[in-house]
Amino acid sequence: MTRSRYLIIGNSTAGVAAIEAIRQVDGKGAITVVSDEDVVNYSRPLISYYLGGRVSEERMAFRDRRFYERNGVTLILGRKAEELDVEGRKVVLSDGTSLHYGKLLIATGGRPIIPPMDGLQKVREGAFTFTRLSDAKGILGYIRENEVEEAVVLGAGLIGLKATEGLVERGVKVTIVELADRILANTLDREASAILERALGDWGCKVIKEDTISRVVSSRGKVREVVLRSGRSLSAPLLVIAVGVRPNLELVEDTPISYDRGITVDEHMRTSVEDVYAAGDVAQAKDFLSGWSSVIAVWPVAFRQGKVAGWNMAGREVRYEGLFPMNSVELAGIPTISFGTTTPPEADGYEILTRRDEESYRKIVLKENRLVGAIFLGRIERAGIFSGLIRDGIDVSSFKEELLSDDFGLLVLPAEYRKHMVTGEGMEV
Repeated sequence: MTRSRYLIIGNSTAGVAAIEAIRQVDGKGAITVVSDEDVVNYSRPLISYYLGGRVSEERMAFRDRRFYERNGVTLILGRKAEELDVEGRKVVLSDGTSLHYGKLLIATGGRPIIPPMDGLQKVREGAFTFTRLSDAKGILGYIRENEVEEAVVLGAGLIGLKATEGLVERGVKVTIVELADRILANTLDREASAILERALGDWGCKVIKEDTISRVVSSRGKVREVVLRSGRSLSAPLLVIAVGVRPNLELVEDTPISYDRGITVDEHMRTSVEDVYAAGDVAQAKDFLSGWSSVIAVWPVAFRQGKVAGWNMAGREVRYEGLFPMNSVELAGIPTISFGTTTPPEADGYEILTRRDEESYRKIVLKENRLVGAIFLGRIERAGIFSGLIRDGIDVSSFKEELLSDDFGLLVLPAEYRKHMVTGEGMEV
């Protein structure tokens, strides 16, 4: 049995951040990292660029193999953590190996949601999810081997639209099917969604809204067609299922570790079981804006949670103050940033400021003269300032009229706050 002071299950951003934090406090304690993937690491937001041919696999790594050597990490790839015994403080891998730990971090991320579709169980080829590098590799190989010219993408959230982007760049004609009444319904408002939908149309994509796939038709195990709930049939020599992800809770389901939507953690990223921590897309932690416990499956949140978990595992007490949803992506040639509460409930004390011109759309959401959300399409300069205003809870009443001005910038902000931005503690992302 292998013994480690620190055992980390998961090798994406939360796991890597935890390694760095642990080594800032403890330079010698043995660290073991387990990943069920067979690559050293990669930036998951780049898999659409890999699919589209914009980046090579070599350029996707955000830490090289020497990172693990420099930090004295034993890296175990291509093996899944299948069983957790919290009383015996051990994890059993898919090959039967047992790993004993002093402190454990669960950073298993999310797994794709597969909605019920008649006939899907008969499909052996041509249907994919899109959350891992292996998914992008599989799709690319299938396109080449079968000379695929058209595809159906189920889901118009970030995952579905990034898959669409990669497919379009490979010359594949895409039809998007979305259950909601607009694309990016959880991220953007109606106007911003409409702008991006028109851009997708200019790309040659079709978008079918308020509908979903009820049946998948295959031939000799290969997907051929999908039938929508409305009764409409679509040719689908390639199907990408991208309706979202849910926390990967398999490892904790038969343990005393408490979970709800995700593994519930306290302000130190500790679970309900002593010496077991969780971070990243699998963790349910404090939301900065609401104060509630929620799962926020975005890269900066996972990184920060991993850091806080690592510090606390190694003995440095640090509190996770919570972050808020934030997304930065370019779709159909339009750079887009959104963060915080972008579609607040009506008649609940929110104030909305918007500006639209030929090049951009901007929206600011305020509550009690404090910024709680924003959307930027097209022109996204200075968006980081707005994120800081949310994080620091700044009263914007003295410069509210300037928020959407082309000249808005640091010089508009109160002098004392500008000084804080230069000398205060920054947030590492």
